[in-house]
Amino acid sequence: MTTIDQAKAMAKRLRAALSAHGTDITHSTSLELVAAELGHRDWNTAAARLPAALTDGIAFHQAIPILRIFDEAKAREFYCDFLGFAVTMEHRHEPSLPLYMAIERAGLELHLSEHHGDASPGSTSFVWMTGVVAFQAELIAKNYGYGRPGIEDLPWGRQVEVADPFGNRIRFCERKG
Repeated sequence: MTTIDQAKAMAKRLRAALSAHGTDITHSTSLELVAAELGHRDWNTAAARLPAALTDGIAFHQAIPILRIFDEAKAREFYCDFLGFAVTMEHRHEPSLPLYMAIERAGLELHLSEHHGDASPGSTSFVWMTGVVAFQAELIAKNYGYGRPGIEDLPWGRQVEVADPFGNRIRFCERKG
């Protein structure tokens, strides 16, 4: 992930490169362009969300929730057919032993496990996302017999909550902004 210092250096290099080609921009404009390239609304948003410089070499990346499941067919119906995830990995120590499976959609990875002790049934995972209105419309259009999630407007964003057949909840939320 790009740090705030790296983003500032990118802006400085951009400004210098454009100047060398006869196009002068302000430092502020170069910061705004870098912020947009990194997927942020503006430089202030980027500065608030980008991590500080890594001084000790430690960096944390995406957290991957592990959700407990009890029935492989129901899990595939809910996570793949309804939510639209694709299976990226399946593992069993032996053919008759519990399944551990990774699924992914649009950059979100979840792990599903039949193993006792991997996770507690009834967990809640919170996921920041963009496109929550389109996602909710997609889910409603599937006419899934066990859920038709709505959109909830909350102080921190617009949220769609789904509950899987095992009591786990996932809250998909788009920041207000």
